[in-house]
Amino acid sequence: ASSREEKYVVHARTGALYHPRGGSGVQGISTAGCRLGMNQHCASQPREPALRRVGDDVSVGEKCLWAGIHLQYSVNISLLLTVLQKSPCSKCVACVENRVLEVSVSLLTEHFHMQSESLIKPLMQTISHQHYRVRVDVIQATGTVIQFGNGKSVDDVLSHLAQRLFDEIPKVRQAVTTVVGEWLLHLRDRYSYFHKLIPLLLSSVTDDIPENITLAWTYWEKIGLQWEKENEEDLKDKMDFSVPPSHYPKGVTRPGLGCRELVSRNLSKVLPALCRDVTDWVESTRVKASQLLYVLLLHAEDHITQHMELLLRTLYQACLDEESEVVRNCVKAAELIGTFVSPKVSLRLITSAFEVTPKPSCLMVLAAVIRGSPKEILQPHLSDLGDTLSQAGVCQQSEEVLYMEQLLCCVRALIEVCQEDCQEICLQLMKVLVTVMAVPSSQHLKEKAEETMCSLAEVQQLDGFLYLYRQHILQLLEWVSVSHDSWTCYSPEILQLDVIATHSGPVIGEALHDFILILKTCLQPNKDPQMRLKLFTVLSELLQKANETINSQGLFPHYLEIVIKDILAPNLQWHAGRTAAAIRTTAVSCLWALIHCQMLILKVKDALMPQIIAAMDEDSKISRLMGCRIVGGILKVCGRQFDEIQLGKTYPEVLKRLDDASPDVQLTAAHTLTDWFKCLKGSDVKSAMKSHIEFLYQELLIHLDDQDPDTQNAVLEVLKEGSILYPELLVREVEIAIDKHRTPVYCKQLLHHIQTTREPA
Repeated sequence: ASSREEKYVVHARTGALYHPRGGSGVQGISTAGCRLGMNQHCASQPREPALRRVGDDVSVGEKCLWAGIHLQYSVNISLLLTVLQKSPCSKCVACVENRVLEVSVSLLTEHFHMQSESLIKPLMQTISHQHYRVRVDVIQATGTVIQFGNGKSVDDVLSHLAQRLFDEIPKVRQAVTTVVGEWLLHLRDRYSYFHKLIPLLLSSVTDDIPENITLAWTYWEKIGLQWEKENEEDLKDKMDFSVPPSHYPKGVTRPGLGCRELVSRNLSKVLPALCRDVTDWVESTRVKASQLLYVLLLHAEDHITQHMELLLRTLYQACLDEESEVVRNCVKAAELIGTFVSPKVSLRLITSAFEVTPKPSCLMVLAAVIRGSPKEILQPHLSDLGDTLSQAGVCQQSEEVLYMEQLLCCVRALIEVCQEDCQEICLQLMKVLVTVMAVPSSQHLKEKAEETMCSLAEVQQLDGFLYLYRQHILQLLEWVSVSHDSWTCYSPEILQLDVIATHSGPVIGEALHDFILILKTCLQPNKDPQMRLKLFTVLSELLQKANETINSQGLFPHYLEIVIKDILAPNLQWHAGRTAAAIRTTAVSCLWALIHCQMLILKVKDALMPQIIAAMDEDSKISRLMGCRIVGGILKVCGRQFDEIQLGKTYPEVLKRLDDASPDVQLTAAHTLTDWFKCLKGSDVKSAMKSHIEFLYQELLIHLDDQDPDTQNAVLEVLKEGSILYPELLVREVEIAIDKHRTPVYCKQLLHHIQTTREPA
């Protein structure tokens, strides 16, 4: 009895268990259920042999049916499949299920149609089985059930099949592609399900496995050709008179007419859900959806236009995704917008988003649209694009590096696409590039901006970016100085002026009038201290290389009096506070740079000397150091023109610096005193300064006994220089001081020097 029960034929097409020699199908179900493990008492017994025999008996049942035997019972198919699912022998389960369904469908299509819905639930319960072969067979069985059963069951299985597109096993994804492709070709109600099935099939054209991609494209081409043939009358005009687009993405094969029409006619049903998936919280879903979005837009071509608002909202959000592949796919999709949608539409919608709050993603989409646009179509919109990008509300909206990178990408895209036509908007692009370079603490961004500026010069057949500055330096200075009277330390124009002045090199020397006027206005003592500090830093940097920057044309001396009297002198006045001290320090540095370049005007020395002498008493070491250097420089240049009063006011403050806490200041002060002595050599005021010289001898001899050898040597050199004025007086002072020194070595060296210099005389 046991062997006879195991030989009941499983036939899922009709749902009956039929014994070839007669017997009740209902009885067979219960008996087979026990044999297959539904009975608890049988659960521990091996069921694999029974399953294999059930699978083998399918062939017997097939032969019986072909012999004309009519099956009596068409119930409990799902019960049988449930039994099979519970078997631990997963390979046998999959084999039996699939084999049963295939045989059933091939024999009794009419009867199967009525029972197919009962199979969907158990199949979907098994579609995520842990063994991939089971998943493959279940997917194939599902395809067979719906193909020859009730097509309405497509809705019940779509979500399950979509999940299998994320399966790690390529064969599982291949099975989904095959099933969906067959449905799109042969399903009776396929026209009703195009908008649901097409996304599943086209998702496979971006699969990781080349075989799956080829399979998906093969099916898709067949589907497009079949639909094209079935709708030949509707497509006649397009087939006969359609002109290929003049501009198409490089390296991409254009899909056939049928494929394009299928997507275009179903896009409105597919796109809303797809856009939601592009911004889904699951990363893999976002990646897959972004890939599909590109494929759909490639097919839709100019039909994209009617969906622009939804697309742009989605792309703005998706381009900020943390997953780089999502961003990459969305940028490719945005490039297709540039290819297929008129700039009159796309640019108007994108630039209108800048009026609210420009985001990096808006700029990223704009750059992609520009890259995808044909040059000749984009050219009429260049002026508007340049004006939009150079608006303060756009290019100065944020100092965020990502934002500036995307702003730079827009400029690079314009240069790449429009080439020499960019000459029309060269000034606007220069404004954007200057703004990008003005972003603080982003060296790599400055380098990219400079490269872009070189590219802009190259497309205009110029030798370098300096020629761009030469063309637009006056306009750029006018641009940044529109509101310069109300600048604060937070004004972005200060950073822009810094870039224009320092990056333009010798070109700034051609616009001195405008540049000095800006400095004169902004560097008044009543202006924002932090702003003045920034501008003085810029001026100091320029003065250090004056002949290569502001004096490149030799015109700076004409403005030197303005710089000294109206800019430097007022800022050298003492004011309380650290910022004021820093301003005085930078002003002193600027003055030192002028003297170092030998551009100091003699007639302004009187106005500067009191402030310079005061600078030597500042808390800042740099101020004291620069003050000593400046006094020394002035003495070298025009010291012989000083009268006894001026000379008498100069040396005492320098002498104090020999007691400075900084060794650098001490040594610089010693060098300055050497210059002071040189001014008196052969001077008419020498006799009038004798008492001052005597006092200076006495003070220097004290410092000659300093604990620091470097200071001692420096003071010795000062005294050697000063000994020429009144050697007898100095000898007398040395003889008085020598016994008070810790060591007489330096005094003896000084006496020896005086003696040797007097003998030739």
